[in-house]
Amino acid sequence: MEMSNALRAEVLVHALPLIQKYNKKTVVIKYGGSAMVNETLKDAVMEDICLLRQVGMNVVLVHGGGPEISEMLKKIGKKSEFKNGLRVTDRETAEIVQMVLAGKVCKDLVKLINNKGGRAIGLCGLDGKMMEARPKNPELGLGYVGELVAIRSQPVEDLLACGYIPVVAGIGYDDEGNVYNINADTAAAELAGKLSAECLISVTDESGVLMDKDDPSSLISKLNIRTAKRLIAEGVIAGGMIPKVECCIEALKAGVKKVFVIDGRVPHSLLMELLTDEGLGTMFTKN
Repeated sequence: MEMSNALRAEVLVHALPLIQKYNKKTVVIKYGGSAMVNETLKDAVMEDICLLRQVGMNVVLVHGGGPEISEMLKKIGKKSEFKNGLRVTDRETAEIVQMVLAGKVCKDLVKLINNKGGRAIGLCGLDGKMMEARPKNPELGLGYVGELVAIRSQPVEDLLACGYIPVVAGIGYDDEGNVYNINADTAAAELAGKLSAECLISVTDESGVLMDKDDPSSLISKLNIRTAKRLIAEGVIAGGMIPKVECCIEALKAGVKKVFVIDGRVPHSLLMELLTDEGLGTMFTKN
C-alpha cells in the first residue's frame, strides 16, 4: 500500500519527541537470531541502525555468530560440542572463533552498514585491551569460553566521538595471550553499563517475555528487576530466556536506564521499539 506524503509527514512528526529524547544518547544493540541470517531482516536492521545514527543517537552494535562458527568448524571437519548450552572451545576452536567473529562476521556487518550510508568500524575485545577475560566454569572443561574480568570502553567511546558506529565482536583475552569466546549477551550488557547507555536492545527470535510461552498474546510489555527475578523463580521465564533476562538485569544494575528484548523477526523492529509510543517487546527497568 502506497503511503501518501501527508501520512509520511505525520509519521515523522509523531516520532519527533522520541528522536529528541534519544538525541546524543548511547544505544547499545545486541544483534543475533534470525535477523543475522535472513538477508531481508539483516537489511532492515542495518537501515534502522543508520537511521538512528543519522538522527543523533550514538549506536553501538555487539554481535554474536554461533551458526557461522559451527559452519566453519564443520568445513574443517571439527564437530561442535556443547555443555550447558556453551560451546566447548579448545585452542583450535578459539582460533576459529576469532577468525569467524572478528574477521568475517564483524567486517561483513561493517560493510553492510557502510553500504547503507553509515560509517562503521569493526572491533573485538582484543582491540585496546577492551575485554579482559578468564575461563568460565573451569570445572566443566569448557576450555577457552570466557567470563569478563574487566571491560574498557575507551576504544568504543573514541569511535563514537568521531561519529562512527562501532561494531563489536565478543572476543576476550588474558595476560598470557589466550583468546576467549565471550557470550554476546554478556559482552553487550557489560559494555552498555560501562558506557552508561540510555538503553540496551537485545534483538532475539522471541516476541519478548511471555506469561505463557505458547501464547504470543501474553507478552509482558514492562518488567522491573524484582518481578523478573520472581518470574524466573516461578518458572515463567525459563530455558534460553533465563540467561538473556539475567543479562538484562545485570545491565540495569550496571547503570543502563532501560533494556529491551525485541523480536528481530519483525522488519524494522528497532525503529518500532525506539520511535513509537507502544514499542514492540518487553522493556526492563530497575524499579
